[in-house]
Amino acid sequence: MERITAEDRLTLWPDELWPQDVGALAVIDGAAFLGADGGFRLAAAREAVQRRLHLLPRFRQLLFTPARGLGWPVWVDDHRFSIEHHVNIAPVPAPGDEAQLLETVERLRRCRLDRDRPLWEMWFLPGLPQARVGLFIRLHHVVADGMAGVADLAAFLDVSPSAEPPDSPPWSPAALPFGRDLIIDNLRRSAAGLTHSLTSIADPVGVLRRARTAWPSLRELLAEEPGPRTSLNRVTGADRRFGLLRADLEPVRRIAHANGATINDVLLTITAGGLRGLLQSRGEPVQGVALPVYVPVSLRTTQGAPKVGGNLITQMVVRLPVSPGDPVLKLRHIAAETGRRKAMARPSLGTTFRSRLVGAVLLRLIIRQRINLETADLPGPQRQLYFAGSPLLEVFPLLNLTGNVSLGVGAMSYAGQFNVMVVADGTGYPDLSEFIAAARTELRVLLAAAA
Repeated sequence: MERITAEDRLTLWPDELWPQDVGALAVIDGAAFLGADGGFRLAAAREAVQRRLHLLPRFRQLLFTPARGLGWPVWVDDHRFSIEHHVNIAPVPAPGDEAQLLETVERLRRCRLDRDRPLWEMWFLPGLPQARVGLFIRLHHVVADGMAGVADLAAFLDVSPSAEPPDSPPWSPAALPFGRDLIIDNLRRSAAGLTHSLTSIADPVGVLRRARTAWPSLRELLAEEPGPRTSLNRVTGADRRFGLLRADLEPVRRIAHANGATINDVLLTITAGGLRGLLQSRGEPVQGVALPVYVPVSLRTTQGAPKVGGNLITQMVVRLPVSPGDPVLKLRHIAAETGRRKAMARPSLGTTFRSRLVGAVLLRLIIRQRINLETADLPGPQRQLYFAGSPLLEVFPLLNLTGNVSLGVGAMSYAGQFNVMVVADGTGYPDLSEFIAAARTELRVLLAAAA
């Protein structure tokens, strides 16, 4: 019986107010999927996706919440599964430019995923110039974190345009669990938890040692000096705005390595530049200002771990200096800061917030820290990939926003590209273009230094 984990359960708590969907926006060369009349051949796309679903068991499962006392939600096979509910088309209106593409993605994102079906969707977005087709895939965060999501996306792709599609074995949904099975499984898990608690009581020295080791990283989230009061400090609403940045990966990697930094540090540096431009355009002070940002840290420790779904991440907090100055010096400063914070031991947030009461108290403390943005750098495949023979031209990650976190900056490296997607609260960021322009300028200055 597959129950959700403590980490997965944490992603469900804010779901009613802020849908916890993550995903990616890609563009493919869609000529092979366009008919003589220019219409998109949806049946062919559905067949290509259907043949890969055996590689992603969670994509044919739904989340079943048992009655009170029967334990945490459990994954069960969807006996009514139909590919027609999950793979569809949404044409991009004329003139089919980037703005229309992003507006189409926002329109689709606003519709909640149906909790009575497997928690994912794939939309093909025809109407772009030169026979290109957008590909928007989204899934609930409970299904996968960033690294697992990249692996899920790769399951639909090939490394060659002529690759033979994998054999798709027949699928028969497993029987739903009976109440008796849920009771027995819940009792077994409760007994295991009690045994773990008794073991901890018998080893108080070990418990204190682990608590002392984990406290510095928890202090980041709960007790550091709050971020300054700015116009960014607002509760996230329902609407979103998007922006895209593109660069070649090699110069980004070169400037990072030349300064003892990582590609993630470069992302943080251009984020700091974007924040400076945004705040300056609003007439707010930036001199001496440092804004805290959430940076996810993967708890996956083995090379094969990304193939495991669900969530295995925690968070660290990094303060970004937004004062005017040399971006290269800022990159070095940020690299030193992230290096120091990465050295801290970081417990699973799901385990830390396992109790709803404790979780509610700790989450209230986190909100008081006035952290309003998040970033994520996802390493993607560095070879050209293909969807059913059609080249995947570019791909951008879509982050979720929650609570006071009203701005997200996600990057993905793919086939020599460094692609960034910015997502912001629609009401709070009518001027998101100011952030995009300033971040693009910061990136251009860094790449000039790399040259």
